[in-house]
Amino acid sequence: MTTSPEHMKHALRLARKAWGMTSPNPAVGAVIVKDGVVVGEGFTQPPGSAHAEVVALAQAGSKAKGATMYVSLEPCCPPKSGHTPPCTNAIIDAGISEVMFALRDPNPQVDGKGKEALEAAGIKTLEGDCAEDCREINEAYFKYITTGLPFIIAKFAMSLDGKLATWTGDSQWISGAESRTFSLRLRKQVDAVMVGVNTVIRDDPRLTARVDDTIVKTPLRVIVDSHGRTPASARCLKEPGSTLLAIAHPLPPPIRKALISAGAETLELPAREGNVEIRELLKALGKRQVTSVLVEGGGTLLGSFFDYKLVDKVYTFIAPLIIGGKGLQCKVKG
Repeated sequence: MTTSPEHMKHALRLARKAWGMTSPNPAVGAVIVKDGVVVGEGFTQPPGSAHAEVVALAQAGSKAKGATMYVSLEPCCPPKSGHTPPCTNAIIDAGISEVMFALRDPNPQVDGKGKEALEAAGIKTLEGDCAEDCREINEAYFKYITTGLPFIIAKFAMSLDGKLATWTGDSQWISGAESRTFSLRLRKQVDAVMVGVNTVIRDDPRLTARVDDTIVKTPLRVIVDSHGRTPASARCLKEPGSTLLAIAHPLPPPIRKALISAGAETLELPAREGNVEIRELLKALGKRQVTSVLVEGGGTLLGSFFDYKLVDKVYTFIAPLIIGGKGLQCKVKG
């Protein structure tokens, strides 16, 4: 059995095209090669639609017979659930002769069973090429499928002297245009964006995934608001998609009614020292099949995640500024 790293890298590039659009499924790319020529390719479609292998097989048609498939993750083989049939069945029926996959699927319903099903049908399999690249693409899926908890990304901007905001609480100006653009694109890759209520009150963010000011995705907006202080006029409540208010105390009926009328959903959770118990919130999000969360602030909320060791990845933007104490601001040149 011969392998081609370039074809597997091609499959990984295709998988990246599905990044952020397949949850709770993994982002997968597949390439079908016959006599050294690519005859079919594809990547995972949104939930309920075709998986990467099926897209590639449809493109290859009859040319798939006797061909080799390169796929970034082990083909699935669970019983048909009413959404999509097992990819192993489609591969076997198409007459594929060899399957190369980068990494086993840790889903207990798969995890080696896809490989076994293919080999039982006489299809040669090989795993392990470009495994770490596949793991990075599906890091959120891997954590979620093995723990039931979402993958947590902490993102913040800070000054050279380690400040997240000025003494007045102003933080928006610390990050530059490039970092803000990156942040908007990052929201496209996650299932949920989370902020604390102080950020909503102070900055009134939209919390949408935008490219050139065009909404490209509507991740769940989660506001950690222990006492229900979110204004019903908040901009994020007027955006497309859903907004979840995580609270720790029952809300007075008029406030609850106003927030629900404005488009918010409230979720009362256990309290820890008077505030929302973050770990319980993550469990609740996991039950909603939220596989990844981008925590954008503010400092109190981010501090809680770091204190409880709940952060999986960090993006930090360091501005050439020294904020110092009250009344002191200094921009560093050069």
